[in-house]
Amino acid sequence: MAILPGTRLMSSHSSIHDGSKFISPQGTRAIKGGIRPNAGSGLPDVERKPPWLRIKLPSGARYEAVHEIVRSHKLNTVCAESKCPNIAECWGRGTATLMLMGSVCTRACRFCSVSTGNPQGWLDPMEPLQVADAVALMGLKYVVLTSVDRDDLPDGGAAHYAACVRAIHQRSPQTAVEALTPDFAGNHDAVAHVLDAGLTTYAQNLETVERLTHPVRDPRAGYAQTLDVLAFAKRHAPQTLTKTSLMLGLGETDAEIERTLDDIRGANVDVVTLGQYMRPSPHHLAVQRFVTPDEFREYRQLALGKGFVEAVAGPLVRSSYRAERVLEHNNLGL
Repeated sequence: MAILPGTRLMSSHSSIHDGSKFISPQGTRAIKGGIRPNAGSGLPDVERKPPWLRIKLPSGARYEAVHEIVRSHKLNTVCAESKCPNIAECWGRGTATLMLMGSVCTRACRFCSVSTGNPQGWLDPMEPLQVADAVALMGLKYVVLTSVDRDDLPDGGAAHYAACVRAIHQRSPQTAVEALTPDFAGNHDAVAHVLDAGLTTYAQNLETVERLTHPVRDPRAGYAQTLDVLAFAKRHAPQTLTKTSLMLGLGETDAEIERTLDDIRGANVDVVTLGQYMRPSPHHLAVQRFVTPDEFREYRQLALGKGFVEAVAGPLVRSSYRAERVLEHNNLGL
């Protein structure tokens, strides 16, 4: 591996700061937290975090048990990698969203804290069995699988994704599987490969309104591309629920939110979730607005009025939060 002059690489076992370069466990270069220091680094959020967004630190026997299963099976979780605010609740209930294909993403979205780099085709051939074992050990009836983007792979990792889904079904036939996938660069064959493995829910996140798609998302992602993937998924597997998620607080207007909900429903998406964007590091985009719980309730009613099967909205809502409860039609009990 060539190292550019002046490049400072840190061992993956060192204490690594967000925005720093390091060597991944697979021996490739990556940026911790996905985003290097930039002109926006350190710009303050619009105001201090309000009280409804304050969360407790993770603890408890059930949390520790899930943590040990994740560690011993060498699994990555979006819960930890994305600094999810709900990790204490979800792991405390014995649930987790498992992240496939490593913890280094080929894309660098400016809202996301997953490290970015080029895994150069690396995949763990044992991961499908390890994931299936972990799901069985946790006794999950519903599991969410997500992954980093893998533009370095010809199929974006779709075959590996499908292998993980099939391994879960073989080990735990009664477990329902939700897949929150990359956009596979809009490749319908790749999307179909994952769907055909047998999913209860297929999700691909739109993330934000069209005007803010860039700079919020990586240039290789796209508003129209995600809508096309979701529309294809529903056509290919009509019995599978489709879902997408929006982050609010990035500068979008109410009119843009409503127009985006119309576009999502136009792609025949069944479920939409709306949550507060929270900045994972000083190098990521600053928060432009903290949306109040009452405003989230209003957005939920707006979405339900457009015909979604369910619309889940709240400050701490994330795409996979309480995903198994989405059809209870109660805003996940929030």
